[in-house]
Amino acid sequence: MSNRRFKSHNHPNATLIKRLLAMVYDSLLIMAVWMLVGYIFIAFNDGQAVSGPLFNSTVFLVTFLFFALFWTRSGQTLGMLAWRLRIESDQGLPINAKQALLRFMGAIFSALVLGIGYWWILLDSDHLAWHDRWSNSRVVQLPKT
Repeated sequence: MSNRRFKSHNHPNATLIKRLLAMVYDSLLIMAVWMLVGYIFIAFNDGQAVSGPLFNSTVFLVTFLFFALFWTRSGQTLGMLAWRLRIESDQGLPINAKQALLRFMGAIFSALVLGIGYWWILLDSDHLAWHDRWSNSRVVQLPKT
């Protein structure tokens, strides 16, 4: 694990609305990445549509890598950057690959159960989603610079 700390880890946890807005922005970016993956697969399939486990696994892996690389490097995806949000560990450190995987898989589960894992933020005393707790991380609101 990296010993580098973010400048301050005393920022408040992000609200559900800000997190959802960042997710909308990131979903547009990830759809563009999916289209690129699709174009590559189509090019290697003589212009024919592709499907199946290899394609689906590749899309899943590329999606995870997209988020994991941003989260473990700077703590921010492009959508999070736009809304001044950052993911950090409970100790104010950048999250590691294991935390990114737990967070990614947990976020999928949180969404699949009618979003209850996200709505939980409104009930939780620390304003954390299920996957925040499971991955020992949190999304913080950064101040305006």
